Amino acid sequence: MDVRNDVLTYEKDNIEILALIPKNINRSKIVLKIEKMAKRLLDILGGFCGLIVLIPLTIGIWIANKIAKDNGPIFFTQERIGKNGKMFKMYKYRSMVVDSEEKLKQYLEENEEAREEFKIYKKLKNDPRITKVGKFIRKTSLDEFPQFINVLKGEMSLVGPRPYMEREKEDINGFFRYITSCKPGITGLWQTRGRSNTTFTDRLTMDMEYYYNHTLKTDIKLIYKTVEKVVKKEGAI
Repeated sequence: MDVRNDVLTYEKDNIEILALIPKNINRSKIVLKIEKMAKRLLDILGGFCGLIVLIPLTIGIWIANKIAKDNGPIFFTQERIGKNGKMFKMYKYRSMVVDSEEKLKQYLEENEEAREEFKIYKKLKNDPRITKVGKFIRKTSLDEFPQFINVLKGEMSLVGPRPYMEREKEDINGFFRYITSCKPGITGLWQTRGRSNTTFTDRLTMDMEYYYNHTLKTDIKLIYKTVEKVVKKEGAI
């Protein structure tokens, strides 16, 4: 990893990942401390608002699953990489079939085209594991609502780099300590810039951009953009 021409460059598998370095990152310690406290206060307020919505939403999704004859658990937990590399359990509404990880492994082994797609994006555009109700809650971003619990617990923030899975740690490589120095968020640059159409390399670039440029002001702007995109149904968070 090296710095050249105001650009952070990291070479991996012949892929060049770029993240702009801001001209001025020397904010005072007092400003940083105040912003950190304000960010946590914003997280707590946002977390409580999300929790209020979570109660009736859970009932509605439970009913929808019953109608669709899906008797699996309503919630899904997955180990994710948190701040400073500490693992935590991230909560979501289950949008995939039970044992989805095992079925993904089998599907990729049998499908070369899907294997190549997953290598680039770390996800599948037409994932066969997604349930009927899952398609709707993903499109509307409702599947992410349980993460407000993670926010209240202090494991996540409203805004930050999206928490990576443990199997992605090797692909993050040299960026790991930078990205994980920020608390992971429900939303961020990746989600507001076309999550479904971005590669894993694009995601790393945006997370590094957030690492260098994030302020309370930019967080508030990203929250506004996220709400706007969800209302317009432009992708998902």
